[in-house]
Amino acid sequence: MSVWDKLQAILPYVEKPARYIGNEINSVAKAQEEVQLRFALAFPDVYEIGFSYMGFQILYEIINSIPWAQAERVFAPWPDMEAKLREHKIPLYGLETKTGLNAFDIIGFTLQYELGYTNLLNMLDLAGLSPHARERTGFPLIIAGGPGALNPEPLADFIDAFVLGEGEEIVTEIAETVAEAKKQGWGKDKTLKLLAAIPGIYVPKFYAPAYDAQGSYIGIKPLGSFPAPKKRIVRDFASYPLPQKLVVPLVQPVHDRVSIEICRGCARGCRFCQAGMLYRPVRERPMAQLAEQGRMLLQNTGSSEISLSSLSSADYSKIEELVQTLMASGDTSVSLPSLRVDSYSVELAKLTRAVRKTGLTLAPEAGSQRLRNVINKNVREEDIFSAARAAFENGWDSLKLYFMLGLPTETDEDIEDIVNMVRGLEQLYREINGNNRRLKMTVAVSTFVPKAHTPFQWAAFLGRKDVERRQRLLLDKLRLPKFKVQTMDWKESKLEALLARGDRKTGRAIFLAWQKGCRFDAWTEHFRPQLWAESFAQAGVDVAVALGEIPLTAALPWDHIDIGVSKDYLIKESGRAKGAAGTPDCTLDRCSDCGVCAAFAVTPLKRKGKSVCD
Repeated sequence: MSVWDKLQAILPYVEKPARYIGNEINSVAKAQEEVQLRFALAFPDVYEIGFSYMGFQILYEIINSIPWAQAERVFAPWPDMEAKLREHKIPLYGLETKTGLNAFDIIGFTLQYELGYTNLLNMLDLAGLSPHARERTGFPLIIAGGPGALNPEPLADFIDAFVLGEGEEIVTEIAETVAEAKKQGWGKDKTLKLLAAIPGIYVPKFYAPAYDAQGSYIGIKPLGSFPAPKKRIVRDFASYPLPQKLVVPLVQPVHDRVSIEICRGCARGCRFCQAGMLYRPVRERPMAQLAEQGRMLLQNTGSSEISLSSLSSADYSKIEELVQTLMASGDTSVSLPSLRVDSYSVELAKLTRAVRKTGLTLAPEAGSQRLRNVINKNVREEDIFSAARAAFENGWDSLKLYFMLGLPTETDEDIEDIVNMVRGLEQLYREINGNNRRLKMTVAVSTFVPKAHTPFQWAAFLGRKDVERRQRLLLDKLRLPKFKVQTMDWKESKLEALLARGDRKTGRAIFLAWQKGCRFDAWTEHFRPQLWAESFAQAGVDVAVALGEIPLTAALPWDHIDIGVSKDYLIKESGRAKGAAGTPDCTLDRCSDCGVCAAFAVTPLKRKGKSVCD
């Protein structure tokens, strides 16, 4: 009986069976006699979450453009489907051909967030593969990329090779290397050595933690003549081919629209923001190329809405012209998912037809000017109120504000300033509209988690008592029905913090938690903090130390990974944060000397006619 025959017997008994059947419009299933290499693109969360990840679609088209390679997709099955797969002994499979993952040559996971790590282990187990790399011989090779790969150590025991940085070019090099290894009959160890020689690949088995004579950790060192792991970037980003077709989902994804990446990287320098450091240097695509790609994607998917994706969409040099060009047909709406907090962004939003559906979203991040200076969020209170005024005067009745709680140097006064700002914005709406009956204000408050490769990577994670007291302060003073306050579960944020700054010992805790039944840790209904507490204790992780402030002089588990942004720059920015000193955006002002342009030999991007920095 084929896998498909077995699936037909179980799919009527699981939630959203369309998650598991494939055969979507624009999916690719090649004649099997043509396929020399099978490459599974794996996302450790459910279909509708992973489907929204643009990197998946890009890599899918690149791999399938290779005549002898077949890319397939696989997502984490929901617990009901997992139970059925185990009951009927069906291995986890690729959606395109229903081939079991254990028959692939490469399984490539994307690590978008830490709370998916137990799902990764579970997917390997469902495929009939050992989670531990040392217990797997031959193929498939298990690789992983994405932002989580830039601190690879928590998953070092499970992953054969990490892709550091951008994957558009390196994925072809990986496919060619593994295809040649299969052809020549090379073993896993030789294949991994060849992969380790490719810039942007880190093979953890060839590196190990090192300790000084006193037993203190001094870093990860190579076990032989292996190169220092360095992030890979697409240097010719502006002219790199873009996807012409996107797979059309069968189950509505969380972001149900066509998306094009208009620029990559951000130089605004928010000190808490990992993406802003990892995706440097800033690069833009030509406007004509983006307009053509947008036209083709809309035509090939049947969608009428297009999202202009980047870390700061409004910073794109020709953003107004691009929006107007894409909307010239009259039946296309454009969404801008990442707007600055200023009136220009509101004027820009007015050009689109998508924003009014969901309201306007702004991210002040902190309530007080002092704290915004600390985190280098170069936004003044007058900018926030100017943006809100422009929005209210132009008909917006829904406003969502993003803040962070637990930032370094934060006090209760900073929380009171969030309350004062929100109440002030409500009063502004009342002044403009005469009443606030139609106003909907959502205040989304996340808990700060220190992340690797940021100026705040040494900061402590705030304790439960202080976090929950400050959450209550907001909830008590910003009550329904005027205001809707959304807060994060401190225990989930705590787990994220432990994994984000973890080392190889953390990997032992991840394995134990998975063995105990932890899955879908980002989903409140499945999160099991007690099992995680037991796992960290059994793994010998001192949670209090792991969550505490780290000395600037300490060796960090990710220090051996070179992202181009220098550690000296991060230390300097940490010091400037303590003095509440700002650092300007180098695409608009002077060079901030982060080191990334020199590290990759690229010319710094300057916007709005500014001259190139020295």
